Order: sequence, then structure tokens, then C-alpha cells
Amino acid sequence: MAAPRVYANVVRERFAHLLARVRETWNRAGPQALAALLAALAGALVMRPQFAYLGRSLQALNTPDQVLQLADVMVLPRMLLAVGLVLMAFGLLARSRLAWVMTLLLGLLDLGLALVALPAGLTGVAASALLLLVLLVYARRFDRSSLAAGSLFALLSIGSLLVYGMLGSLWFGGGYAPPIRDLGTALYYAIETMSTVGYGDIVPRTLDARMFTVSLIVLGITVFATTLSVVIGPVVGGSIKRALEGRMHKQQRRNHYVILGRSALALTAWQALRQRGVPVTVVVAADVASPFPPEADVVVGDATSNEVLEEAGVPHARAVLTLRDDDAENAFAVLAVKELAPGVRTIAGVNDARHVAKIRRVQPDMLFAPQLLGSDLLVRSLFNEPIDNETVARLLFAQTD
Repeated sequence: MAAPRVYANVVRERFAHLLARVRETWNRAGPQALAALLAALAGALVMRPQFAYLGRSLQALNTPDQVLQLADVMVLPRMLLAVGLVLMAFGLLARSRLAWVMTLLLGLLDLGLALVALPAGLTGVAASALLLLVLLVYARRFDRSSLAAGSLFALLSIGSLLVYGMLGSLWFGGGYAPPIRDLGTALYYAIETMSTVGYGDIVPRTLDARMFTVSLIVLGITVFATTLSVVIGPVVGGSIKRALEGRMHKQQRRNHYVILGRSALALTAWQALRQRGVPVTVVVAADVASPFPPEADVVVGDATSNEVLEEAGVPHARAVLTLRDDDAENAFAVLAVKELAPGVRTIAGVNDARHVAKIRRVQPDMLFAPQLLGSDLLVRSLFNEPIDNETVARLLFAQTD
């Protein structure tokens, strides 16, 4: 009876572990992956009915009648809508807020077109409705400003405008002098008008052609201005923001505590200081991952470098805690701090109790030796000896005076 029970417990534990891993994976990347999959599926459902017709039309693309038939399909927003949904799927994977907004708008348009096409568009209605539901439920997940998503938005906008310009030029081609009858001339005129160059070699003569040209100019200016603001704006704005934040942090790093290191002790010390509402700056090496949360004031660099210590505000700090994993590095860091700011209090952490005497030689103001504290408290507990605050302070902070 014992063996089956043990086997059942093992199976239960493995299943619970697997379930926890699945839940962790879903929380990390599940919602955005599901939204991206649904966006791509909705785009494919919109695009699928047009594949056969587009294939036949592209075979005779130089024939004016076939070009106009192609325009009859493309002036409908369905193909551009499908391409937009597929492109925005990549932005959703990056958790871009811009991609979320664009997908929400495109999903609403897709749902409207699918409702018009009922009952043939029943599958499209289901895909669009599910996509919108996922986007609304997990709206907070899409909170990032992504340059890739901005680039996809710019590509979609410019591509849509170019298609609009080419097919509109063909549609109203008879109203121009000379008339626009082929794709090459339509592409040339669309780019010429969108860029507001206007050589005057192709002139609109009818009212319809003139109104179309006006719309192409207005849309061209709008799309290019929006593209510049979406793609270039975050890059320039991010650089300015980082520069200003770095300067502001440097100015505000006064009367604070500085922690050198990324050890578990450094992390818990940072948490304890932040709970007391005091400012803390952390210095971590560039070749290791930082365990501190994004809101922490972290300076990346060598903790023994004067430039890094000055950037961390060590000359204006209340105290510097050297809590690195290597005791030799802690000793070198104490020497660097004393050389740069002799009046700043230094507290050196000791990972190995055997190194206490060696670290005393660099003369930190305090030695933090958790191992000595733990062993002495254990022995005192075994012999029922009293433990008061003075005893704990003497053991926890071995004075070097």
C-alpha cells in the first residue's frame, strides 16, 4: 500500500510542478502570444477569399482592364486590413501599446465587415470578436513603447498610402493629361504627389482627378509627419529622457546610502533601506545581471573606479556598504571609497569569517560578519545565555577601532 501512495504523491508533485511552469510561462508571454496569433488568424481569414482572384489578375497586370479589375478589389479596405492585422501581430508580441491600439481599431473594422458579410463571414466574426476580447481583457499587458512596432506602423501607413495613390491614379487616370494607363506611371505620379514635388508633367484636368490629387497630398503630409513622430520621436525623446534622468539622479544623490554589489545580502539590505524611505543607490558590475527591480537607482560600472563612485554620489553619501560576493573585492572597494571620500562611513561585509582579520587591515568603520553572529547566537541559545541588544550589536558589527 505504501508504494502506490508514494508513486501517487510523486505523480501529484510532478503534475503540480508542470502546472506551475505552464502558469509561469502563460503569465510571462501567454496573453501577447495569444493576441498576436488571433491577429494573424483574423488577417488570414480576411485575405483568404482574395488569393485566387489576385493570382489571376497579377498574371495580366499590364492589361488596363485587368488593372482596373484589380483596383476594384483593392479599393476595398479588406486587403490593407488583412496586411495590417498580420503586421501588428509582431508588435503585439513585443507588448507594444501602439500595436495594441492599431490592432483594436483594425479588429473593430474587421468585425464590422464580417457582420456585413453574414452568414458567410461567421468565422471572421468569431475570430475578430475573440481578438477584441483578448485585447480588452489583457490591455494592461501592452504597456511598452516599441521602436519595432512604430516601424511596422510606419510601413503599414506608407504602404497603404502608396497603394491608395497608385490605384486611385489608375481609377481616375482618364482625367489627367497625359492619361495614366499603366502601373509604372501610376507609381511615379503617386510618389511625386505624396512627396509634394509636383514636376507638372502630369496634370489633373477633371474635378474628380483634382480632388483625388488633393487627398493624396494631404494624406501624404499627414502620414509622413506621423511616421516621423512615431519612429524618430521615441528615439530622440528616449535619449533626451535618459540624459535628463542621469543628470537629475546625479544632482539628487545626496544624504543617501550607497550599496556596492549585487549579492543576496545587498538585495535584502536595499529592500530594508527602501522600506524605511531612505534614498539608496546601488553600484553593480557591467558583466553581471542586476537582481534589483527597475525602479532601483542603479549605477553600472566598476565599484573601485573613482568615476563610478562619483557618479553614485559617494562623496555626499551617509554611508557606503560594500556587500559584494568576494571579500577581496570588498576590501578594494573600501580602500577606493576612503581614498575618494575619507569622511564617509564605510561598512564592509564579510562572506567568510576567516577573512575578518584581513579586512580589518583596510580599516572600514564597521565590519558586517553574519557568520560570527549566527554561530555565537546558536551557542548562546544552547547554553541558555542571555542575548541582549548590546550583545547583538557587538557581534553583528565588529568594530575595527
